[in-house]
Amino acid sequence: MLTKDSTIELALPSTTDVLRLPRPSEIELEVMSYFEQYRDPILRYSISFGISVHDAEEVAQEVFLALFRHLQLGRSQKNLRGWIYRVAHNLALKQRYANQQFHARTEPDENMEQQHDPSPNPEEQLSFAQRRRRLLTVVHVLPETDQNCLRLRAEGLRYREIAAVLGISLGSVSISLTRSIERLIRSDGR
Repeated sequence: MLTKDSTIELALPSTTDVLRLPRPSEIELEVMSYFEQYRDPILRYSISFGISVHDAEEVAQEVFLALFRHLQLGRSQKNLRGWIYRVAHNLALKQRYANQQFHARTEPDENMEQQHDPSPNPEEQLSFAQRRRRLLTVVHVLPETDQNCLRLRAEGLRYREIAAVLGISLGSVSISLTRSIERLIRSDGR
């Protein structure tokens, strides 16, 4: 508001205006609770598909937006943890595929894969790097279902939840994890 002496008065919101802000709905509160609980595990799981942190954050946002829509439409709330991971799984796969299509049209940057271990002892650092390469090679040659079972188990999902996320039987999850872990143990030689 402009006064006759050419000064400007600012109108700040009153306390009653601030108190009139809408309160979050029950669904919003529930989604926020799931977001706080599962954001980091969903990010880790998404990154395990080989997508960037930025893409993983996009996937996580899409997961919780889909959860909000799911709850808003009154759909089943049975095993929402498994549902969240299933949506993250599908979105991360789509993002990985989109990235592969993009990178097929551009030249890859060879320096992106370099990682440095801050281990103080160079011999231990070399030994760790060789072991890591050996184990990652074993993981990468596993069938994709076995890789996905390992990722989900590493995130703490139970066998039944893994079966629901991947759409396979409980026995298949058990066989897959047993076979994968045995291969890793044989490769590690421990």
